[in-house]
Amino acid sequence: MAKKLLNHAREMMSLQDDVVQGKRILLVEDERAVREALRLLLCKDAHTVVEANNGAEAFALFVGSKFDLVMTDFEMPFVKGDELAIKIKRVAPQQPILMVTAFEHRPNSENPVDAVMQKPFDCGELRQKMSTLLSKPCRPRFKSRDDQTN
Repeated sequence: MAKKLLNHAREMMSLQDDVVQGKRILLVEDERAVREALRLLLCKDAHTVVEANNGAEAFALFVGSKFDLVMTDFEMPFVKGDELAIKIKRVAPQQPILMVTAFEHRPNSENPVDAVMQKPFDCGELRQKMSTLLSKPCRPRFKSRDDQTN
């Protein structure tokens, strides 16, 4: 699957006027080949990509930095994608999270991601989902103390 995604990335990725560019993205994927293919796709659109190979590593990176988008797999060691989404939404409820997975998952209270894409996917579909998620108005990243006590 990673080889197919990488080949598709090389064929399909060309900069377009309506493509969101230059965002800071936390990419969470335990399969190295898939992570590298996704990084290639994202870097082609001038995004800065910070990589994590599991949810625990991703959360540590997340709390120490700011990201425009978190893109995560579901099935990973230590902390799964839905568990990562829950942790992130607790500290940054407005943080856009895109789950890219081979499994059937939908956003819900146990999986509070903003969108889900099934692997394999089309590059145009990825760009469209990212554009939708990243075009939402900016909101404060972290809950204030007052919000956390309510």
